[in-house]
Amino acid sequence: MPLKIYNTLTRTKEDFHPITPGHVGMYVCGPTVYSDVHLGNCRTFISFDIIYRYLLYSGYKVRYVRNITDAGHLEGDRDEGDDKFSKIARLQQLEPMEIVQKYTLGYHHVMNLLNNLPPSIEPTATGHIAEQIQMTQQILANGYAYEMDGTVYFDVEKYNTEQPYGILTNRKLEDLMEGTRELGGQDEKKGRLDFALWIKARPEHLMQWPSPWGMGFPGWHIECSAMSEKYLGKKFDIHGGGLDLAATHHTNEIAQSQACYHTSPAKFWMHTNMLTVNGTRMSKSLGNGFLPEELFSGNHPLLEKAYAPMVVRFFMLQTHYRSTLDFSNDALQASEKGLKKLWEAYETLGKMETGNEQPKGDAETDKKVLSLVASFEVSMDDDFNTAKVIASMFELVPVINSIRDGLIPAGSLSPSTIQLLQQKFKTYLEDVFGLKNSAATGTGTLNGVMQLLIDIRKKARAKKDFATSDTIRNQLTQLGIELKDEKDGGMSWSIG
Repeated sequence: MPLKIYNTLTRTKEDFHPITPGHVGMYVCGPTVYSDVHLGNCRTFISFDIIYRYLLYSGYKVRYVRNITDAGHLEGDRDEGDDKFSKIARLQQLEPMEIVQKYTLGYHHVMNLLNNLPPSIEPTATGHIAEQIQMTQQILANGYAYEMDGTVYFDVEKYNTEQPYGILTNRKLEDLMEGTRELGGQDEKKGRLDFALWIKARPEHLMQWPSPWGMGFPGWHIECSAMSEKYLGKKFDIHGGGLDLAATHHTNEIAQSQACYHTSPAKFWMHTNMLTVNGTRMSKSLGNGFLPEELFSGNHPLLEKAYAPMVVRFFMLQTHYRSTLDFSNDALQASEKGLKKLWEAYETLGKMETGNEQPKGDAETDKKVLSLVASFEVSMDDDFNTAKVIASMFELVPVINSIRDGLIPAGSLSPSTIQLLQQKFKTYLEDVFGLKNSAATGTGTLNGVMQLLIDIRKKARAKKDFATSDTIRNQLTQLGIELKDEKDGGMSWSIG
């Protein structure tokens, strides 16, 4: 089955064929490092980490570029207000690059906790000022920009006479104009939607560079266009980011690249959907937003407890990246239990003996297992549907546990099926989904101790020694560990 990807640009699923066979160029808009990385960023980066991992698993050679914005990000979306880096640096009496370093390290720390692979290249805006100036010069030369007193603006209306400016969000220029204010007498821009490619710096501005138009700094949108071209070329395969970037940032990226190089930069545009909390959109103004570290520590009024990084990662994988994801304590706790149950089945599977003999096994059970395993790649090839893969895995858990507990004969699966099952669980849980053993329940040592107690309790129950069975359960309860008998004959446990 060919890999199909939903393309925001065409609003359809399309077969994926890299421009250079076997080689994939992927650019994802990274964080602006003037504050802590937020949860929406984490969802985006986890989603594209899965895409990166799956492309590698599928045999592609991938150059994954994810930038860091460390300059040129103003407070207002209309090129208004202070540069956020300079403003924070003045308030804290630090160099702007101290702010950048602090939050870049924090961002990398969170990415490591979530077990995201590092990108192939992680360029910074401040490291590519020359490329941004060159691109701005070319857009000016091509007639799609104008300079006003040291600031260079992109001429949206001129561009729209030749190319549809709102193609990514399927909106006409007239509709976009209705959502913007009239230009005031002091506004030097020609059109309401025009945006800055290069911004003249005031003398007190802390981050500024020489340019053909005087001292200044780059606009926010030009950085990604310049860096993606440098490392992936004028036309590459995948450009990704959060859905909030589509209407302005990615729309302007397309316009810049088209105006400069006469081609849209990427074949596929991919966007992760927004986060909600208990059904309400997550935002700082509503007081319902929380940072990754608050999730990991439980230090937030909306959280009942702490959740391990792998629980958060697993929780995000249970919803397709294009769907809205709703955070709640109930949902996170369900993911915690689900991940533990899935990982226990994976560990049980790893202990299964295949033997040298080749029994045929039970044909019906064997067929069911093979069909579910085959669905892993079918689901991932259909726009990276991790939720469907996990659902198929959960259908396999009762089969694995029933073989372990003797409810299904050990020979029900043929050796080749067991080997395939072991291989695919390892590949998807660890290599593609990027999950780790310490995840849902703490350390591997605690897992081992709990599994030992569960085994002792099972043996006691088999001998009808209910006193020992109840003693184990009651003492664990006193320690804050809940032991639960499952319908399939297995046992699960959770802390708190």
